Amino acid sequence: MDRKTFLSYLGTGATALAAASAGLGVLEGKASAMSGTANHLFGFKTNRVSGYFEPIEPTKADQLVLPKNFKYDVIAAFDDVINPAGEKFGSGCDYNAFFPIKGSNVRGLLVNNHEYSTIFSIGPVKDGKMSADQIHKNLYYQGMSVIEVYRDEKGVWKMDTTSTHARRINGFTKFDITGPAKGIPALKGATTATGTFANCSGGVTLWNTVLSCEENFEETAAVSKLPDTHYGWVVEVDPFDKSFLKKHTALGRFNHENTAMGLAADGRIVVYMGDDKKDACVYKFISKNKYDKSKGRANSALLEEGTLYVANLKSGKWQPVTLEAVTKAIAEDKEAQAKFKSQGDVVTYCQEAARFVGGTPTDRPEDIEISPFDNTVFICHTNNDNHGNIHGHITRIFEAGNDLAAMEFDFEIFAAGGRQSGFSSPDNLAFDSNGDLWVVTDISSSSQNKGVHKPFMNNGLFVIPTSGPDQGAALQFASGPVESELTGPFFTPDEQTLFLSVQHPGENTEDLSKPSSTWPHRSGENMARCAVVAISGFKLES
Repeated sequence: MDRKTFLSYLGTGATALAAASAGLGVLEGKASAMSGTANHLFGFKTNRVSGYFEPIEPTKADQLVLPKNFKYDVIAAFDDVINPAGEKFGSGCDYNAFFPIKGSNVRGLLVNNHEYSTIFSIGPVKDGKMSADQIHKNLYYQGMSVIEVYRDEKGVWKMDTTSTHARRINGFTKFDITGPAKGIPALKGATTATGTFANCSGGVTLWNTVLSCEENFEETAAVSKLPDTHYGWVVEVDPFDKSFLKKHTALGRFNHENTAMGLAADGRIVVYMGDDKKDACVYKFISKNKYDKSKGRANSALLEEGTLYVANLKSGKWQPVTLEAVTKAIAEDKEAQAKFKSQGDVVTYCQEAARFVGGTPTDRPEDIEISPFDNTVFICHTNNDNHGNIHGHITRIFEAGNDLAAMEFDFEIFAAGGRQSGFSSPDNLAFDSNGDLWVVTDISSSSQNKGVHKPFMNNGLFVIPTSGPDQGAALQFASGPVESELTGPFFTPDEQTLFLSVQHPGENTEDLSKPSSTWPHRSGENMARCAVVAISGFKLES
C-alpha cells in the first residue's frame, strides 16, 4: 500500500485500513473513535484544526516564517527569568508538553527540554577545554524548564514569571533511580543520581507526568567528571510536584530521543523508544503489571518492572533484551560474560546487549509516535550517510493483531525524504485530530543550503494531510531561522495554539561579534537565542 493510499484509508477509518493491510488483524471502528490505546496523546476526541493554510516555500531567511494569517509569540528564550527565584530558561530548547491548569486552553504549565549548550550560553571554548565557570553553566543550562504560560486578553501568549510552579530541573537536580540498575556495581552502587542533561525529546504518560530523554550525554558527563552510567536514561517528572523526580532504568540506557506510551490489549503499558545514533535500534518496553486509571500517578511503578524488547526488522520480531537472552547469545564470549551478570548490567549497556540478541541497526531512529487513530507506530529515521540514506524516511509499524504488546510486526516505508517529497531528515512527529501528520526536520547546520540539501533551504515544519486535494503531499507550514531546527511540536487540547521550539539558531557562530543568526531579533541585541514560541491562527471546523 503506497503512502497516498494509506492516507486516504486513515482518513476514512481503520476497518478499511485493516482490509488493505491483510494479515494484521481486523481493526474496528472509525477514525473518529478508535481503540484508544494512545488516546491520552494530543489529537483524540478534540476539536479539529481546519487544516487549511497556504503552504510556504523553502527560505534561507533568518526568520521563523509562517503561512499567511498565522503569527507567533516568543514565550521564553534562552536566559529569560522564569520565576521569582530568578532561575533562567535553558539552552537548546527541544521537546514541549502543555498541561492545562484547571482545564484551561489558555493557561497551563509548559515543560520544555534543554538539550545542549552553545557559544551563546557558555561562550567560546578555548583549546577544546571548558573552564570551571563553563562547566557550571553547561550543567545549569541543560535539563528542563517548567514554566507557566497564558494567553492575554489581546491574544498574546506570555510567560507568567510570578508562577509558584515554574522551576528549572538541570545538571544539579537529584533523581531517584528505579528498576534493575538501581544500586548495582555498574552505577557505583548508587540509588540516586545527580542531574539530568542532554534532554532531547520526550512524552506524556497516561497519568499526566512527563518522560524526558537523555540523549547525547557522554561529553557533558565526561567534562563534569560525573559517572557516565548515571546518564542516558528516561527520566520522569511531575510538572505540578517538584519532589517527583525519577530515572527509570528498566527502559534501558542509550541515546534516547523520545518515548511514545500506549496500552496493550490486556491493559499493560507499552513504551516505544528510539536510539538516535547511526546504526542504532528501535525498542519497546512492556510493563509486567496492568494500568489502573484509578491509581493515578502511582502507575509510575509500572515503569520499574517489565521487559525491554528490541526490533529485528529482518524477521519482524521483537527480541527480548533480557539477561537470559543475552547470556544465551554470548555463551562463547568470555569477555562479554564478565560484563553481563545481571539485568541491571543488560539495561546499563543496552546498545551492546540489543545487538547481541538480534536488534537491527537502523538509520538514526528519532521520534516515535503511536497513531491515536489506527494504533500503528510511526518512526522518524532521520538519516544515515554511512549507508547513503541522506534524506531519511518515516517507517510505519503494524503490530500483529493490532496489539501494541505483540511479539511480531510488519512495517513499511511510509514516506521518504528527498526532492520528491519536499523535505529532508524527519525528526519529531505529532498528530492532529484530522489525522494529519506534523513533521519537523533536522538537516544538520553544516549541511543546510549546501550540495544535495540546497532545495530544502532552512529546516522546517511540514504537514501531511490525510484527505482533500492535497492528500498525501508534504506541505510546508514553517521555516526556521538560519542554522536552526524546529523541534517539539505540541498543541493545546483545543488545537488553537501550537507550541514549537526554535533550537540553536546561529549554531555555527564562532565569533560572538559576528553571529550567523540574530533571531529572535530582540531590540538592542546582536545574538541568537533559542526559544519556545506559541503559534496562533488556527480556525475551528464548523
